[in-house]
Amino acid sequence: MNKDKPKYYLYIDECGDHQLEKFNPNFPIFTLCGVLVPECKLEPLESAVNCLKREFFNDESVIIHSRDIRKQEKNYSILQYPEIRNSFYKNINLILGQSDVYVIVCCSILKEPFVEKFSRGEDVYGLSLKYLIERAVFCMDDMVDNGILDIYIERRGVRQDRALLSYYNRLRATGTKWVTAERLVSRMGRFIFSYKKDNIIGLQLADLIAYPITRHVLDPNAANPAYEVIRDKIYSYKGAVLGLKIIPH
Repeated sequence: MNKDKPKYYLYIDECGDHQLEKFNPNFPIFTLCGVLVPECKLEPLESAVNCLKREFFNDESVIIHSRDIRKQEKNYSILQYPEIRNSFYKNINLILGQSDVYVIVCCSILKEPFVEKFSRGEDVYGLSLKYLIERAVFCMDDMVDNGILDIYIERRGVRQDRALLSYYNRLRATGTKWVTAERLVSRMGRFIFSYKKDNIIGLQLADLIAYPITRHVLDPNAANPAYEVIRDKIYSYKGAVLGLKIIPH
């Protein structure tokens, strides 16, 4: 029934952990980051990333992983060489800096003020997911009248995935403050859990993007070259930035 409707994909990854009981005081934040890609832009984007993988690793199966890149570990030990590192970052930035290819919607939760204002029992992953889906719907409404959204999320574990799916289904039944259940359901396609080994390019880009956004939220004045590359990709409407939700704010 939806085959003739424009298709969009929302790839979601996280930065930081969702624990509120005990958390690292040096990294007191949880970010859920979504990369929204129109179907017509997906193949060129995937081709560009696979071309980069072939150039640097001669292997398209290599998973782009932000932490390994920063630590220069595993496949990314080659980044210890300045010439290779500079070339790699230049190519990554060219891909991430492309215009009109993807849009970022994300939610960052500052843990210390969050637990003071709300509860340690809150499901920060589910709460963040609500904002990402809501803003993805806003963004799609700006671009098309009747687009369908498929959501991809990396698996975290049986219990966590089951809880997240339950939260998603409740969201479909109730809607949000700004999006009715009927409007939400009319937009929703598939909700898909994937393994890292599935080599989903969109999830790898969400992983890359989540870290610089998180660093920016923690310290907006710190030097953050990676954030400068992607800041204009954060969803905005009539000059208002709607694609970066900070809780509490």
